[in-house]
Amino acid sequence: MEIPLFTVDSFARSPFEGNPAAICLLENPLQEELYQKIAAEMNLSETAFITKLKATDDFCSGARFSLRWFTPIHEIALCGHATLASSAVLFYKKENVNPVVVFETLSGELRVGQRGEFVVMDFPLNKPEAQDHSLYKDLLKAAVGDLPVQDVCLCKTTKNLLVRLADSCGRSALTSIKPEAESLLRHENGSKIKGMIVTIKGESTSQVKYDFFSRYFSPWHGVLEDPVCGSAHTVLAAYWSEQLGKKKLLAYQCSRRGGELELELRDDGRVNIVGRAVVLLQGTLKL
Repeated sequence: MEIPLFTVDSFARSPFEGNPAAICLLENPLQEELYQKIAAEMNLSETAFITKLKATDDFCSGARFSLRWFTPIHEIALCGHATLASSAVLFYKKENVNPVVVFETLSGELRVGQRGEFVVMDFPLNKPEAQDHSLYKDLLKAAVGDLPVQDVCLCKTTKNLLVRLADSCGRSALTSIKPEAESLLRHENGSKIKGMIVTIKGESTSQVKYDFFSRYFSPWHGVLEDPVCGSAHTVLAAYWSEQLGKKKLLAYQCSRRGGELELELRDDGRVNIVGRAVVLLQGTLKL
């Protein structure tokens, strides 16, 4: 069996920026255990599998596909950067003729279209709930050390804990934190929290006027730091829109690779996540 395979840098203007994902194009579903074996072999934060829903469809003209995402250790319910990467393969490499493609996923139908050089993803908006800081004292210490914390919020849908640092913390403070996977896992077993979002308000002195910055840590998914996480921004968009009173937000995730996202809150309670992608590699997986 030969499977077309691509690697794509999502939320990137140029190669080696943003978040890399592996994308596999499937004519038919695989044996279940193969998905995880392939994802472990790729060893990226996510490997995505696009599968035809009808034998008569093809990747150039089909408008609806199945989409699944796997980390190196398990399947997940929602992934933004691998959805962007999957769309880039269909639009840029397969030259899909449809203005919008629909992915059937564990998080429902996700509609994705193009806007010039950008890909626009229609995602659910996941609002977090304010929490008592003291409930997470040890976990916060493991994640951000002695940096002052302003807000702690939990999104029960995504199991992401959002930690907003005090406004006295600049971008350099955010990029300085170095949590260890073992320490995070010791203070949380993954039953309640699957990821930690650390965020700060944007700096008015920055050359590009970002509304907020963030980093994302998820050793519970087998990835200590996800370079640019689209699904985390379904939570960040809800939080910062309320804090700033804005429905259009420009965000930057401050990992070593870094990545920019545009967020547009919609009247139907969902959010458009907008970004660029670069298809870096194309090959064949032979099984």
